[in-house]
Amino acid sequence: MDCAHFDAGLCRSCFLLQVTRPEQLTRKEAHCRALLGDGVEWLPPVAGAEAGFRNKAKMVVAGAADSPTLGILDGSRNGVDLRDCGLHTRGIQAALPLLADFAVTAGLVPYDVGQRRGELKHLLVTESADGELMVRFVLRSTESVSRIRKHLPGLRGQLPSLRVVSANVQPEHKAVLEGAEEIVLTEEQSLPMRVNGLTLHLRPQSFFQTNTEVAAALYGQAAEWADEVAPASVLDLYCGVGGFALHLARPGRSVHGVELSAEAVQSARTSALEAGLADVTFEAGDAASYALGSAEVPHLVVVNPPRRGIGPELAEWLERSGVPRVLYSSCRAETLARDLADMPSLRPRRAVLLDMFPHTDHYEVLTLLARS
Repeated sequence: MDCAHFDAGLCRSCFLLQVTRPEQLTRKEAHCRALLGDGVEWLPPVAGAEAGFRNKAKMVVAGAADSPTLGILDGSRNGVDLRDCGLHTRGIQAALPLLADFAVTAGLVPYDVGQRRGELKHLLVTESADGELMVRFVLRSTESVSRIRKHLPGLRGQLPSLRVVSANVQPEHKAVLEGAEEIVLTEEQSLPMRVNGLTLHLRPQSFFQTNTEVAAALYGQAAEWADEVAPASVLDLYCGVGGFALHLARPGRSVHGVELSAEAVQSARTSALEAGLADVTFEAGDAASYALGSAEVPHLVVVNPPRRGIGPELAEWLERSGVPRVLYSSCRAETLARDLADMPSLRPRRAVLLDMFPHTDHYEVLTLLARS
């Protein structure tokens, strides 16, 4: 992938851009193999596209009120405009210039980090596989919400694919992407994300993998491995909007998902209801607390934790629970290896590397653990 911003030294986020894609995959798999050790059956890595794959843009807004930049900040806290970033889907690339113009029209003054003034901090844009968009304006206060409402019909006229629009309020001066308060400004509350024939519902504060193509491969592989062992019951911890749980659902198989985010659980329940999956249930709660308080041992546990991993408390519960198999999806192999050390009876038998984040050293790895 060619990138003028990389060549000019303005953005180095894709720091492996000058490394060939096959070599990127080789390095990542070698890194993961070294951490997981011997005795693992490795499937060929899942590559996906090298450009136009990122379904979510997280743009820092800077610059002047009449000429905002959408992208990142440089070392001097000046805005670097990346609205033409080749990682984003075509729909996002087409929408960003219109959204920059909208910010000017609606009088959304970019937030100045150094001066601690201004209103618009970030612009978050997500595109579904069907080309629909969700746009979130991250603001310092609610002062400009009325102006966004006022000018929103004009924006929707320019962007017919715009489905969900919200204002997120993040009043604190610190490196936090978004705040707790979300004001949805459209009748539609969620963005349908179609994956492998299933429709997942993504609400504004719900997490979804940033690479839809590779996410589809991730869920599909998990379902294939689960079907081989045919568990009667599945516990999906850190279930998010239900990607794994809904893909693993089968007639006669009970699946229960646990997720801290109430918004994500609401989305997952909507998807299960629409799909007619009566044996798939979800609840909001802490994954470790739920597991430690559970009296039943499922036949299969799925964990898809954040980068910090599942931690010793949950790992030790899995170790002593007697659960025969675990599907562990990790976005940081170092914490996966640490968690494996805390559950020595559950060993990785199969693994596949999924290149969710090309041109960086980050990746997703799915492992099937079986009790020794």
